[in-house]
Amino acid sequence: MSPKPNLLLRYMTVADLPQVAEIDQLSFDIPWSEKSYRYEINESNQSFMVVLEWSRERVATRWQRWLNIHPYVEHRIIGYGGMWFIAGEAHVSTIAVHPKGRGFGWGEVLLAGMVRRGLVLGADEVALEVRVSNRRAQKLYEKYEFKRVDVKSRYYRNNNEDAYDMRLDIQDSSTCLRFEERYEALFKRHQLIDDFSPYAPPHARLKP
Repeated sequence: MSPKPNLLLRYMTVADLPQVAEIDQLSFDIPWSEKSYRYEINESNQSFMVVLEWSRERVATRWQRWLNIHPYVEHRIIGYGGMWFIAGEAHVSTIAVHPKGRGFGWGEVLLAGMVRRGLVLGADEVALEVRVSNRRAQKLYEKYEFKRVDVKSRYYRNNNEDAYDMRLDIQDSSTCLRFEERYEALFKRHQLIDDFSPYAPPHARLKP
């Protein structure tokens, strides 16, 4: 029997915001407001907010068993991302992993999930900005065949650092095929359940 998956890629909910806000504040000098997150989750038709949820089964301790507490599953948000889809462009607006969870490839899972969502939506390209000093992130984007197309001067408000405008052309069938192969390998390696990329946001499904 194959091991039970313990990583879930799914749409962000309002209930996730305390954990998302913690990661945001640990990752960025200028975090998003709660109001912004609520709008992106519940109201925007162009926004696709995602979280990566880690879970594991915890065995009850002796005193918990004495209290008739059975084994339970612990859940934790370890990363999140956001994407806008406007006029054929899937634009990655934000992506972050909790500092304690970095180095496990979870940022790659979030990026790949958003690229795949763009493919499902029929995007022509995926776009994002990255600090010129953030070589680690650039290597990940280059792995997925993003190309630098421009430099945005003084893009980041906290220190006026420039940003690279990086884009992935997904109109080409060979590019899409290579991406799907990478995504399938990633899916198997992390035993991932993807409840994000194939589906519309929950609030969109409720609309008549």
